[in-house]
Amino acid sequence: MATDRESVLLSAVGLLSRQPTAAMDEIARAAGISRATLHRLFPGREALFHEIGTLALERMESALNEAAVDEGDPVEAVRRLADAVIPHAQLVAFISGESRLFDDDAITDAWDRLDARVAALFLRGQQSGAFRIELPASWLSEAFFDLLAGVGWAVQDGRLAHRDSNRALTELFLGGAVRRD
Repeated sequence: MATDRESVLLSAVGLLSRQPTAAMDEIARAAGISRATLHRLFPGREALFHEIGTLALERMESALNEAAVDEGDPVEAVRRLADAVIPHAQLVAFISGESRLFDDDAITDAWDRLDARVAALFLRGQQSGAFRIELPASWLSEAFFDLLAGVGWAVQDGRLAHRDSNRALTELFLGGAVRRD
């Protein structure tokens, strides 16, 4: 029976988010596999973290595409974006808190591309009058991703129900970002 790499990665994120220094054998146990199998899949901690980062960024890119952030009303685009990214909040929380990933040029480049697309959404919204102009678009992007990571941690720790996560993200974010006359 083949081991599902993605399931192993998601199990690792679940454990490492709570116990960042967990040993590889603890990660293997959390994934329901042997340490030897884990090492065959990921020869070391760095390889495991790189694959988690790659998975997270691939999922975020797919979510941005699904949300069609370049189209339509910017406020509605943010709502579509939240719908698309909420399922990946725990992955975003993990990669946001794992500074070692940003030593990896491929991870950093992919993150920069995603961030630029979201910042472009906010810039478009500012130019249309939908979002506050005194807040830089790049900072709005960072704030959105930080809130998304917060949702991931809050849901994982039981402080926020998953069913409430989209509303919590969009209402808090848009409450501060939308321009008020």
